[in-house]
Amino acid sequence: MAQPKICLGAIAGAHGVKGLVRLKSFAAVAEDVAAYGPLTDEAGRSYRLTVKGKAKDGLIVEIEGLNDRDAAQALKGTRLYVERAALPAPEDPEEFYHADLIGLAVETAEGAFIGRVESIEDFGAGPILEIKRASGTALLLPFTRQAVPQVDLAAGRLIADPPKEVEAKSAD
Repeated sequence: MAQPKICLGAIAGAHGVKGLVRLKSFAAVAEDVAAYGPLTDEAGRSYRLTVKGKAKDGLIVEIEGLNDRDAAQALKGTRLYVERAALPAPEDPEEFYHADLIGLAVETAEGAFIGRVESIEDFGAGPILEIKRASGTALLLPFTRQAVPQVDLAAGRLIADPPKEVEAKSAD
């Protein structure tokens, strides 16, 4: 199975006339966007970045081989990715990359299959797992220690204990 790619940034447009770009970084520490080696776009083209400074809502970045404003502006909207394996393991055992959780099997403590993690959303009250059930319906589950007491990445699953009101509303 191919390693998932993680989006670390998106080019917001040109900066100046010498080919620099404004970059919105999605790295925990914005400047680290250039620390993981070359990044790739959706088409697989490689970009080697050097952070030159900060700008409103992002960074000023030099892309190796890019030296004019028109070429820099043409990259506006380009999303830049890194292989998941290039990222460090989270320092806190209670933290996970979304890419590591998506696709995991979701089971009860008794081993009953509930579904698979489809996505992780956060609308301000904390992360919510969207679980796609075998029937095709979705179950939304808060990603809390109470609702998800165990995450076992090595086994490719997480144990869920959905609140009874969630189970009742989402019953197939």
